[in-house]
Amino acid sequence: MNLVEMIQMLGSNIWFYGGVLLVILSVLVFVHEWGHYIIARMCGVRVEIFSIGFGKEIWGFNDSHGTRWKVSAVPLGGYVKMFGDVDPASAGHSENVGEGEEIRPMTDAEKKEAFFAKPVWQRAAVVFAGPAINYVFAICVLAGLYVYAGQPVVQPIAVGIVKDSAAEKAGFLPNDRIVSIDGVPIDDFGDIKREMMVSLEGARHFVVQRGDKKIDIAATPTRTERAGRFGFKSTVGVLGIVSPEYVIPVMQIKTIDGVEYANAENALHAIEGDLGKTVTIGVSYSGKDDLEHYIVTPSVAMNKDLGKAKSLKEEIVFLSEGKAQTYISHNMMTGMQAALAESYDLTLRSLQAIGQIVVGTRSATELGGLPRIAVVAGDMAQQGILPLILLVAYLSINLGFINLLPIPLLDGGHLLFYAVEAVIGRPIPEQMQEYAFRAGMVFIIGIMAFANINDIVQISGVLK
Repeated sequence: MNLVEMIQMLGSNIWFYGGVLLVILSVLVFVHEWGHYIIARMCGVRVEIFSIGFGKEIWGFNDSHGTRWKVSAVPLGGYVKMFGDVDPASAGHSENVGEGEEIRPMTDAEKKEAFFAKPVWQRAAVVFAGPAINYVFAICVLAGLYVYAGQPVVQPIAVGIVKDSAAEKAGFLPNDRIVSIDGVPIDDFGDIKREMMVSLEGARHFVVQRGDKKIDIAATPTRTERAGRFGFKSTVGVLGIVSPEYVIPVMQIKTIDGVEYANAENALHAIEGDLGKTVTIGVSYSGKDDLEHYIVTPSVAMNKDLGKAKSLKEEIVFLSEGKAQTYISHNMMTGMQAALAESYDLTLRSLQAIGQIVVGTRSATELGGLPRIAVVAGDMAQQGILPLILLVAYLSINLGFINLLPIPLLDGGHLLFYAVEAVIGRPIPEQMQEYAFRAGMVFIIGIMAFANINDIVQISGVLK
């Protein structure tokens, strides 16, 4: 993508991408803060402010409980401020109320409504409720999608093997069905992709179904750095197997078993004679000599109409023996189970990825900020409402997970302090907590700045 194309793309989509991002962030922030709010109210805590965004208020109202609900000028987050806290982060408290010359000590009745005066288990429940409600929200959304539209599943079958890849070297063959990886059952090709996302070192143990036999294969995925169309980089383990969703346009076929074909018509006639046979096809995506070679067994049944298209440009070679994507029907119970499994899997992968960044196996440049989220959100919105809702569920899980990390200022940091308080029988000194919160703020701002600048740098790299 050249400079002009990039500017045109960004210019025509920036308001759309930005608008979708703000809507998604507002929904997720509301859900998260509502979790804090509702449990606080259940514990008898007075909530003074419920804000979507930071900074100057642009709209708001007071409810019958004395809470100020408002939308603020910087819609990149939000907070609830509890009665008795000196700031929205609950980094300190005051037993005085009022302003200016009207400051006075709290009455006993007011202390009963103050967050800091509640038992440690209630404070922990209020804090934990934010991340927890993100998970509950995501699980309900996923379950609803699975019940309404079905759970999309791509058969975990390698319909092709990339030539000279880790898969070929390990002995994979076309139409091998991956049953498990390191003992983890595989039901969807997406499961394989997720496993490979964190397979950066060492061999993995695969069990594959080949005909009526199960075969054990040890393969070490190739560590590869990839960049998307906007330049966002990620490091993944590449096995070198082809998804059932993959098809080969005849116009892109340049060689079959080493024989070159100067035009697509000759390639079409050749591939028609190779249906059901295992062949190596050289494919060019750019029309140049940069060929990708795939070991495949083109399906006889799925290619019965090969050669009957109106033009060569419409001729497609199918590799899968059947429909690539299917939908698993769910009732509410099974849909909830599938949603729980998906949430657990995503959390585990996130934890593994963070661990790899910490130990240096994965580069910190893969951390994404708002530009990356905006691009993904905009792309999902263009695909339709269901993919966008699915993305919201995934982001809600990530928001809940990140907030549970034991970093001061995040919910996980508060929970860590409360755990220590429960063990030693008294709160950690407020000054010590303040120092920890300041350090946490510096760390979080630093990470956010790094992630966003990193996104901008990677986008800029595409323009060179």
